[in-house]
Amino acid sequence: MGEGVALKRLLLAAAGGALVTLSACAYYAVPAGTVVMRPASYDRSFAAAAGAMSDQGLAITVQDPASGTIAGKLDSSIVTASVRQQADGSVQVRFDASGDTRDPTLLQRISLSYDRRMGR
Repeated sequence: MGEGVALKRLLLAAAGGALVTLSACAYYAVPAGTVVMRPASYDRSFAAAAGAMSDQGLAITVQDPASGTIAGKLDSSIVTASVRQQADGSVQVRFDASGDTRDPTLLQRISLSYDRRMGR
């Protein structure tokens, strides 16, 4: 058998193996612009909430994963995040501000940072 025939058979075998491998992968057709999201874990949500607060310049003063509480301070504003696991397995994150909030967009910016960190 010539080298050309042996090379062709090797290439065909490799191509066939690649097709078998690809057929084992799941493929889902998703319309353009659609974001496919998996359920968020509690730990990931908690870390994203703390990171979002830090992103916006808050000094984190409390970070307690067991209670789901994060608190931070920026000037005279105190922001708290409450992270709760719901009965259906989803995670709820809520940001609240108290004190003399001089920046009316602070909570909105924290929320946007949280969404970015969560890949939304």
